[in-house]
Amino acid sequence: MSPELSTLLLVLFFSGCCVALLLELLLQRAVRTGSLVPPRMYMEILVDAPLQHVWDYASDVARQPEWMHEMKRVEMLTPGPIVVGSRGRATVRIFGISTTDDVVITRLEPPHAFGIRHEGKFTGEGLLEFSAVGVQKTLIRWMEYLRPPLFPMLAGFLQRPILRRIFQSDLSHLKEILEEG
Repeated sequence: MSPELSTLLLVLFFSGCCVALLLELLLQRAVRTGSLVPPRMYMEILVDAPLQHVWDYASDVARQPEWMHEMKRVEMLTPGPIVVGSRGRATVRIFGISTTDDVVITRLEPPHAFGIRHEGKFTGEGLLEFSAVGVQKTLIRWMEYLRPPLFPMLAGFLQRPILRRIFQSDLSHLKEILEEG
């Protein structure tokens, strides 16, 4: 590689980093002042199954890799039944990259709410809420907020449309499993 090309690549790299840092700071300020909402993801689906049946399956941590495509393995680190404060660890692979996701259960209100706090490389929170619609249907609402370790606000906004589609696909997979019985 010629010295001129090496210099050009270095200038482009540092220029890109400066632009990303500037965007990060501007986005953080906009969120802090309330002129922009954080890059949370919202998904929902209506399942043709009773609330208790949906809750029993979806809140069973050991079974979550069956319907969450990106979760490859999960284990509870806290013994005993799951309660608020219980800790778990999942191996997650998104975009071909594997990472460990340490989580803490932050909300557990059977059969209506299951919340977690992400404490791994990607921090954030997730909340699944379940509502009966009549006797035989259940509405699932899912909010997820993930902050990447580098340029968290900028990367959060960039990843949001992609991850939202992935998580909506997870809900569709959950619906298939629950409706097939």
